Amino acid sequence: MVLRISLVILAAAALVLFFPRLLTALHAVTRVHQVENTPDSQVAIVFGAGLWRDGSPTPVLRDRVRAAAELYFSGKVDKLLMSGTTIGYYNEPRAMRNFALSLGIPNDVIVQDYLGLRTYDTCWRARHIYGIHTATLVTQAFHLPRALYICNSLGVEAHGVSADLQEYRRRSRFFWNLREIPATIVALWEVHVSPPPQTPGEFEPLFPNEAN
Repeated sequence: MVLRISLVILAAAALVLFFPRLLTALHAVTRVHQVENTPDSQVAIVFGAGLWRDGSPTPVLRDRVRAAAELYFSGKVDKLLMSGTTIGYYNEPRAMRNFALSLGIPNDVIVQDYLGLRTYDTCWRARHIYGIHTATLVTQAFHLPRALYICNSLGVEAHGVSADLQEYRRRSRFFWNLREIPATIVALWEVHVSPPPQTPGEFEPLFPNEAN
């Protein structure tokens, strides 16, 4: 009897932990593409991913910017929204912009969102601050399902392109995927149960003729 109860408890715990990841993975199945097969959209949203001590982007973040640049040069998007954290000298959007410029992206194509503190914030601001209706999300495969689920739930018709342009360390990949378990649980809670406080900012549509 004790064994049966223990198994039920373990099964219930596993369901609570892993069902959100399964749900978002299923949501993403038909929405992740190679660059050449990605539907055209208004903008590529590039999510922040950390900086080195000198303020330069980490390899993960560089890959995200490179993938976004490929989307732009392929004619798949019109603008690049660089969204990340800014605290003092720590400025992800600026680092992303500088790296994109070095890749040949025109300055007027780049928009910096300094209040993309979390994935939810980035998606919410894309829709409600920048008036974005369609977007291609650029991040690594471990993060894409959650990002796609949040953005689509908040009113941005989003598809995704994986920015896995190199082989990352196994330990890093394990940590990222492990972290996604609680992060995805929180994401579903915020989308469906208790939205977090909205980040500040006035409506600044990237495409005024299409905004509503």
